[in-house]
Amino acid sequence: MEDLKVIVDQYKALSDENRLAILQLLKNGEQCACVLLEQLDLSQSGLSYHMKKLVESGIVKERQEGKWVYYRISNQGRSRFMSNFNALTERKEEDQQVLSS
Repeated sequence: MEDLKVIVDQYKALSDENRLAILQLLKNGEQCACVLLEQLDLSQSGLSYHMKKLVESGIVKERQEGKWVYYRISNQGRSRFMSNFNALTERKEEDQQVLSS
């Protein structure tokens, strides 16, 4: 399991309705920021703010092509998030043995 600060940052990145809407749009593949702007009720600066949070958390990756930025869900970031969630919520074998004693 990673440092708790990293895990908290991941959860904070997912704790906003706009960021969850962005992830729903990205689940079907890479999207240009211009497409995201068309589909969301956000200003360009608002989208940039939310994308910065998602990219910093490692959940989303970005790439620049000319003047446009493209975003996609990071497979590695998704796996890290799920692994951290499992580590936080799964009982260890020795914990189960103590409870059954």
